Amino acid sequence: MCRMQYHEHSTDEALREGCIQQHRLAQEYLYRRYFGRLLGIAMRYTGNRDEAVDVLNQAFLKIFNSLRQYEDKGAFQGWMAKIVVHTAIDHLRRQISYKKTVDFSMVADQPVEAEVSSSLAAEDLFRLVQKLPPATRTVFSLYVLDGYKHREIADILGIDEGTSKWHLSIARQELQKMIHPSYEPSR
Repeated sequence: MCRMQYHEHSTDEALREGCIQQHRLAQEYLYRRYFGRLLGIAMRYTGNRDEAVDVLNQAFLKIFNSLRQYEDKGAFQGWMAKIVVHTAIDHLRRQISYKKTVDFSMVADQPVEAEVSSSLAAEDLFRLVQKLPPATRTVFSLYVLDGYKHREIADILGIDEGTSKWHLSIARQELQKMIHPSYEPSR
């Protein structure tokens, strides 16, 4: 395919093929097409937009280098989103020590979605989640926003399952305080 044939209306398949052949214009259009959608994922795991853009750029490098591995099974955007999530987690692992083992197995799974997210617009919840400490924000995002179970989170982050539950509990309490400043967690 000639370099000039890539444009903003090119199909994902054409852009993928161009990226595999390392055509810069195809890479640019693919990047532009998915930047905004994938940035939201990176921002769930980072503290600010600049850090999220750095993570997203790292993820796009992985995407460009892995396009031959995409098997056209499932949504292409979903495949890329998974790479962004894993890149963000890798980024956080380098910055934060998750190795603290805390036995908070008494912390029960609590329905965070129903209590917190129902009273807020998505953008408001997103802003509040970004204010959480990095490890807590990551567990909250993996559990509530991405649907992982505590066992999976523990495996991904290299922490105990109880520590994952503890971070979720802390996230829930902190978000409640941000939403309702007079909130006091029940003991």
